[in-house]
Amino acid sequence: MMVAVLHNIRSMHNVGSLFRTADAAGIEKLCLCGITPTPVDEYGRIRPQLAKVSLGAEQHVAWERARSTARVLDGLKKDGYRIFALEQSKKSIPYTRIKLSRKQLAKTAFVVGNEVKGLTPTVLSRADKILEIPMRGTKESLNVAVAFGIVVFHFAMHLSQKRLP
Repeated sequence: MMVAVLHNIRSMHNVGSLFRTADAAGIEKLCLCGITPTPVDEYGRIRPQLAKVSLGAEQHVAWERARSTARVLDGLKKDGYRIFALEQSKKSIPYTRIKLSRKQLAKTAFVVGNEVKGLTPTVLSRADKILEIPMRGTKESLNVAVAFGIVVFHFAMHLSQKRLP
């Protein structure tokens, strides 16, 4: 089961987009950590900003709320998941360099972070690999939901193959 961990995502629009992309790519569960908004508020009301962008995907993709991203990642590692953080860092490698079998890919967690601050050193230290998207233009990064889509679809496309090329 491929899962995604959202660390301190601020924008409801981004979270809605992440739900929609997760649904399209076959991500089975989203872990909404820290300040990441959930599809419903504390009173059980649907958040219209999130729902507008997700187009109902939040009703089809399982999700859970957690305060601590580190604890979620520790639990996933204990359950045998490979943790891939999407972030630019000195330790990051292009996402296309990862070679996994179908079985390995089925127990993968993708971690994306805050739109401004990205992922913390505490979160990055729990990742098996830190992945980046090579940038060719003048901008150094992509929107978190766009970056997530690129990387997750790369892996999801190859889930039915024996091995990633």
